[in-house]
Amino acid sequence: MKAVIQRVNFASVEIEGRIYSSIKKGFLVFLAIGQEDKIDDCIKMADKISKLRIFSNENGKFDYSIEDIKGEILIISQFTLYGDASKGRRPDFTKAAIPQKARELYEKTVNELIKRNLPVETGIFAADMLVKLENDGPVTIIYET
Repeated sequence: MKAVIQRVNFASVEIEGRIYSSIKKGFLVFLAIGQEDKIDDCIKMADKISKLRIFSNENGKFDYSIEDIKGEILIISQFTLYGDASKGRRPDFTKAAIPQKARELYEKTVNELIKRNLPVETGIFAADMLVKLENDGPVTIIYET
């Protein structure tokens, strides 16, 4: 499982010309599920996202988590994070999970975050989405289970 976690001032997802979901201060998370991923990876990912301390304290040091600042999370499924562009000109996506498994583990990760009492918004799995954001910092972390 791979995630790109961006600290944002706001983010939104537009689908078919309409805002589907949006958040204020918090995380925009792009999440990809790999062939080898299991339910345990969902729990690890949710733990990392909820406890990751990348919000600054009064001295400018990363000291606060999304829980600490009472931030929001927008989590988007993005299988293209498993794209391997090391050979040729077209990415190879064979390490990404099949859609049925990916949807199941994506939804499990979302539910794990919700169980932690975090405000969570999503896109629509496998939809064509327009994502808008204001990256704060910018701060972007890549995490793999």
